[in-house]
Amino acid sequence: MWNLACLALKRFMPTPSNVIQRIQNGLIVSCQAPIESPMHAPVVIAAMAQAAINQGAVGVRLDTPAHVEAVRTQITAPIVGLWKQQIPGFEVYITPQFHHAAAIAQAGAEVIAIDATRRDRPGGETVAALISRIHKELGKLVMADVDTLEAAIAAAKAGADLIGTTLYGYTSATQQQTPPGFDLLAQMVEAIEVPIICEGGIASPQMARKALDLGAYAVVVGTAITGIELQVKAYNAAIQTH
Repeated sequence: MWNLACLALKRFMPTPSNVIQRIQNGLIVSCQAPIESPMHAPVVIAAMAQAAINQGAVGVRLDTPAHVEAVRTQITAPIVGLWKQQIPGFEVYITPQFHHAAAIAQAGAEVIAIDATRRDRPGGETVAALISRIHKELGKLVMADVDTLEAAIAAAKAGADLIGTTLYGYTSATQQQTPPGFDLLAQMVEAIEVPIICEGGIASPQMARKALDLGAYAVVVGTAITGIELQVKAYNAAIQTH
């Protein structure tokens, strides 16, 4: 029965040629949880993703092959997949190497998100080389997560299919900044023809609307929707403040 269900789902799964069209002007929900959290269980992540799609999200963003695989059996909407890996001596952690991208592709993601900042990469493979391999060897689209306009322009030249403001405020070059990077978003939209995704720090529906008004192709929201632990922590901190 499971194989028949998978085959039925596969008939309706997006292809690389129509994924970008399907996400335009839409909400992509990041369904992630800390590894130590009870929410990290694949079945929980899959339920989050299904609930998001049921309410109109155009896609989901997921971490780890196990989560991508679990969600792929439940939905036909586009999946942006990544694999966070902490490698000693390197700050890059979002799908840092090709074998991580290959595992995410095999699990069922149509789009592979990678760190496309200007920081040193493990193994010495350039962003351009990694994007090229993902395209040619895996047949997948690439979302380049960046922190600056310079990194975004370089990612566009390297062939990225989508470029996100994901790492704005999270690198040494932008650590003094607080997401969402609306200024960066506007600059990227002006300078780059590749679809720009606004991700990071979107904390309300109104902020998501603003991102689209500034020219974002789509918006990714995570913590404000699926970050139950951080949300509860914030509420408790406010309640207990005297």
